[in-house]
Amino acid sequence: MTVPAHVGAAMIDCNDLDSMVAFWGEILGLEPKVRYPGYVFMSRVSAGGPALAFQKVAEPRVGKNRIHLDLTAADPAAFITRVIELGGSRVEDHEMDGFHWTVLSDPEGNVFCVSEPE
Repeated sequence: MTVPAHVGAAMIDCNDLDSMVAFWGEILGLEPKVRYPGYVFMSRVSAGGPALAFQKVAEPRVGKNRIHLDLTAADPAAFITRVIELGGSRVEDHEMDGFHWTVLSDPEGNVFCVSEPE
């Protein structure tokens, strides 16, 4: 029988470690928990959930993310405004069967989505 694995952390590659930790910490209300040279592990994104972590890399992001975070916010418009104030950007809006979400990007161009909680 195979023992399932659990997601301990979602690791995001970045060029500017400190600015990414500050950006994501602010928009998600997370704190840096552990620092290693070139790595920062933040607090868990939810009770029992994975941590968010960052790894400094030399190369810039190229192309579209193959995995991204889907976030929910009680007030998506206010959240989007805050993301933009912190150096992120609005990429595009979508609607499908009455469900609306917005694609945003962080200061290094990594995309993520936000919608109202279901």
